[in-house]
Amino acid sequence: MPVSDPRIAVIGGGYAGFAAAVTLAERGVPVSVFEGATTLGGRARRVEHGGLALDNGLHLLMGCYSETLRLIRLVGGKQHEERALVRLPLELRIGGAFRFRTWKLPSPLHLMLGLLTARGLGRGDILAAMRFMLEARGSGFRLRQDMTVTDLLDRRRQPENARRYLWEAICTAALNTPPGEASAQVFLNVLRDSLNGTATDCDLLFARVDLSALLPEPATDFIDKNGGEVITGARVTRIERIATGFRIHSTRSTDEFTHVICACDPARAGHLLEEHSELRRIADALSHYRFEPIHSIYLQYPEQVRLPAPMFGLGDPLKQWAFDREALCNQKGLIGVVISASGPHETMDRNELARTAHRELVRCLGPLPDPRWHLVIAEKRATFACSPNLPRPDQATAVPGLFLAGDYTAGDYPATLEGAVRSGIQCARHILESKR
Repeated sequence: MPVSDPRIAVIGGGYAGFAAAVTLAERGVPVSVFEGATTLGGRARRVEHGGLALDNGLHLLMGCYSETLRLIRLVGGKQHEERALVRLPLELRIGGAFRFRTWKLPSPLHLMLGLLTARGLGRGDILAAMRFMLEARGSGFRLRQDMTVTDLLDRRRQPENARRYLWEAICTAALNTPPGEASAQVFLNVLRDSLNGTATDCDLLFARVDLSALLPEPATDFIDKNGGEVITGARVTRIERIATGFRIHSTRSTDEFTHVICACDPARAGHLLEEHSELRRIADALSHYRFEPIHSIYLQYPEQVRLPAPMFGLGDPLKQWAFDREALCNQKGLIGVVISASGPHETMDRNELARTAHRELVRCLGPLPDPRWHLVIAEKRATFACSPNLPRPDQATAVPGLFLAGDYTAGDYPATLEGAVRSGIQCARHILESKR
């Protein structure tokens, strides 16, 4: 039934929640965003340390993140996008062993020339990688049956260096799941929209500002100006169904709404859904999700210390990516290192992780002074494990007016900012369609 005067509650002030709220606010629909923390952004938020604005995880965007980029422009304008993001052609460098970049050419020439000129790949690796992409294109990047990325690479006869430096590196970084456990179909979706897209789709976009300032904070101003509100320090404890819709109980207030978008992480969402009998199967499925960690290591060196590139791969044993924070956000001498997914590093304490990251930088770059300080941020449940055939719930639920937003919900992408944003937009569209 069309709703003439909706009141919308969005539970969660991360990228999914703000994507939903901004989409509704743009259409003049009042929305209230409830966020339990005092810093906005969810799992992509600002962390302050020693007067520096850092992030709880070292995220990057790609040129194919069309909806995320559109929202950044919408809430902050083109100038905000240009000021907040630096766009660079895709380049993967792993120590002195491997270097690959795309070229400003029409698709698929941008990729093919990149493979032909890659360092660290032999002729057999290059031909096999080209064959892999051509076969994927021929099948529309679809599999008849999902499998692990390792199984897919075995079936497509990918040699060692092509696997190690290209496909497995992309899989671990994009899906935050080890190749032996990661969904090949989701991996192909990522390749379809990035490497198979245009040269600009492959671009890497690094935030010059912290992740709270990139979207959530300008989105808050946008929502305020369009009749909504963002309430921090308000942890929602219950979604109660009433005749006119829902009563939201939070640590700061109790209020009534016609629609609710639950934009929490899977574990929190499952807890809020379980009292609704129609949603117990979803809540039970979410309770069985596995999660993968992301470890972010910040190493503060003297100001003259730089990386050879803004993003630089350190290879084994931790398969880390290092980021030059001076090149990206003018934080001189600061190197950020990210370790994706699970692995042996989880047995190390934080000091040992920092020492290991420093040793690998020395191995790749030569002698370095000891860091003046280090900070290790371990998000142990950073993303859902993107395994084959994972049941992912739709944004619309069996309870009319109650929707789910989050990177874990139904969609083509793994746990990425773009996946989160698209889920929130889909929830908003469902509500806007109900007004007709």
